[in-house]
Amino acid sequence: MSQAMVLHAARDIRAEDRPDAPLGKEEVRVRFAAGGICGSDVHYYHDGASGDFELKEPLILGHEIAGTVAEIGSAVDTVSPGDPVALYPARTCGRCPACRAGRDNLCPDTFFFGSASRRPHMQGGFRSMITVRQDQCYRQPPDLDPALSAFSEPLAVCLHAVDRAGDIAGARVLIVGAGPIGQILMLAARHAGAGFVAVSDLLAEPLATASRLGADLALDATDTDATRRLAADGIDVVFEASGAPAGAAAALALVRRGGIVVQVGNMPGGDTALPVYHVGRKEIDWRGTMRFTRAMFERSVNAITTGTIDVSPLLTHRFPLTGAAEAIELAADRRRAMKVMLVGE
Repeated sequence: MSQAMVLHAARDIRAEDRPDAPLGKEEVRVRFAAGGICGSDVHYYHDGASGDFELKEPLILGHEIAGTVAEIGSAVDTVSPGDPVALYPARTCGRCPACRAGRDNLCPDTFFFGSASRRPHMQGGFRSMITVRQDQCYRQPPDLDPALSAFSEPLAVCLHAVDRAGDIAGARVLIVGAGPIGQILMLAARHAGAGFVAVSDLLAEPLATASRLGADLALDATDTDATRRLAADGIDVVFEASGAPAGAAAALALVRRGGIVVQVGNMPGGDTALPVYHVGRKEIDWRGTMRFTRAMFERSVNAITTGTIDVSPLLTHRFPLTGAAEAIELAADRRRAMKVMLVGE
């Protein structure tokens, strides 16, 4: 049996014993070590939905997961018991046009940890034991903090978003939204050679974090004079990471003519009114992102294990697995927290 944190409805998350799935010959049972609270977890907990994905049945949250191999199937040859691993949270079909084109993040038959996008819902990783395929396990250095390994998933989101923007070497970049994804986007943009990186937000505390991490400009989004000066100097690429319609509207208004806007934040479900006339008038390339590919997850794992991208300054709080409700409440308060982790025993 495993202890799992199960969401039954908005603000109703319970610690429950769940039977462990039978172990297939190519499967691995992983003992939970760390799991990051993502914005989608916060939305499921507070609203019972993330975007258009509505909670219809009990759901174990969590898709930013690291752990230790506890047991392996008879045909597993890539990991051994005791190995620390980061978990790739998706299973795709491998056969559809998207998978064959290397865009497996767009596979219509994806199973993704902790998501209500299909029924039965896809159970996540906030549980003491997790059963996965061996190809979802990426071995980690034994001395690496598993809480840092769990950053492999959000960093992959950001590396994929930067990849969607194309070559940004020397570019002037604006990131709208200074939450965990906005901060990691800044690190990823720097890694890709951006020449100037500004970050905007409504709150002073996350802007202070962006300044400490090396933002060239941490901008109060309500400061119209500073915003106007930034736009006048030219913004080549905007990464919209707030997930708010006002953030997307600002991205379209501020990017230069012929510039690129990459939509990273999850927008609310349903219809959203936005000033899309900017897209035509300025010939904006407005590009979407959907999670990340397996290849991008591998890049992310390598960046963390080698220290190429240092995400450790963003880790602000740790809670035991059974403290999920308190952890999610704190993660929603960007004045007090950045990346909040659940950790195993």
